[in-house]
Amino acid sequence: MKTTLEQWQLLQAVVDCGSFARAAEEFNRSQSSLSYQLTLMQERLGVPLLTIVGRKAELTPQGQQLLAQAQPLLQGFMTLENRAAALKRGERARLDLVVDSIFPKSSLFNALRRFQQAYPMTQVHLTEVLRSERLSDLKKREADVYLVTQPDDMATSGNALMGITFVAVAHREHPLLQLPAPLGRDDLARYPLIEIVDRTQQQIHNRPFSSAESWTFTTIEAATEAVAHCVGYGWLPEAQVQPLITSGELVPLPLVQGSRRTTQLFLLVNEDVVDKEIELLKTLLSDEAKR
Repeated sequence: MKTTLEQWQLLQAVVDCGSFARAAEEFNRSQSSLSYQLTLMQERLGVPLLTIVGRKAELTPQGQQLLAQAQPLLQGFMTLENRAAALKRGERARLDLVVDSIFPKSSLFNALRRFQQAYPMTQVHLTEVLRSERLSDLKKREADVYLVTQPDDMATSGNALMGITFVAVAHREHPLLQLPAPLGRDDLARYPLIEIVDRTQQQIHNRPFSSAESWTFTTIEAATEAVAHCVGYGWLPEAQVQPLITSGELVPLPLVQGSRRTTQLFLLVNEDVVDKEIELLKTLLSDEAKR
């Protein structure tokens, strides 16, 4: 007969509590019963696991090595039991969240951290999308919560959450910044425009361009790198590129008009599955948007 999971839990408890008496109290069993189980465990393994130093029970070198290997299993079992208890309380096991990539990452992860503290057993599955995706495409993702821009086919769905400001910028050595200010449409049309589009739009060959040459990227990070490497100019999320503006690497373009554009983000939920977890996540995202 081999060792049992309970025996390894008792061993861990003795180590954590420092004594057989306290460990027995924690497991609501007699000290003699606990001592018997650990003695039996050591006999089955054939190696000593514990030694008494003064009044404190400590692991032997063999015990340290074996318990260290058992700890992931013990932690996994504890997580399993906690998740079962959460399901019994009616908590959901999973929540699917779709977020537009222009939503500030610090705000997003602050909200998710606070949500995790309240519902540690609910797994959040996050999908990032681009603001040009259609509502029909978004709904194919079958999420519980959407934090997205309002596509043309969204009608009046969702609640307005916040506006994201995009600022026209270029690298400090870009030729546009050598021209007399203010810059107009004809000035911009002479140089490549860096645009952020989804993959579907990127594959449309007859998509109208707003400059003589347009380079498209499917992530904000790649578009920002392109502008920072003087490939072209573009409208980028101001909050995300502010460090580059502060350092002087990127410079706001002195345009006649339109140097800043605002895109509104909306918070939508799947009305068929609204519960306390979704309500909390909505509140946390709204709170972060107001900061």
